[in-house]
Amino acid sequence: MQKARDIIGLPVIEVDNGKKWSTVKDILFDNQWVMQGLLLESKHWFSSPKYVAWDEILSIGPDAVTIPNESVLRTLEDETGMNLLFGGKNKIFGLPIVTVNGHMLGNLEDVYIDGKLGRKVIGYELTDGLISDLREGRKWIPHTDGVTVGEDTIIVPVQAAHELAETEQFFQG
Repeated sequence: MQKARDIIGLPVIEVDNGKKWSTVKDILFDNQWVMQGLLLESKHWFSSPKYVAWDEILSIGPDAVTIPNESVLRTLEDETGMNLLFGGKNKIFGLPIVTVNGHMLGNLEDVYIDGKLGRKVIGYELTDGLISDLREGRKWIPHTDGVTVGEDTIIVPVQAAHELAETEQFFQG
């Protein structure tokens, strides 16, 4: 299990010649919480943002992301309907997570992915604010089907509140 936040800032290196292309700026998700790629830092102000599709990544290590060569770099404008984790108009970081029956669980702080090149989100890290995080720690809920990424809120099934309570008891007990 790996936090998405740990990927941000890693250098992106081409295996064919060892060239560092950029660093990871953000992560692209579709509406089904499947990671579609890594957004790269722009080298120039007026250049179009580039990204690497998830299927083109060779490895995500603790110190770098490796790609085969320059040909896997794509222009972000080519893709529509993507959500960014930390930036852009469709960012999901910080959005409140609310159950279908209106119970507020917290705000999205990070997402957990399955393994080094896993594409699926397997859980969400939630925050209730700095003081609460320091006093009680952050909360974690597993990903379930039926999660909706809205414009202002992430809606989860009612069972997520029960799973949140179970994980809190697990970590406290």
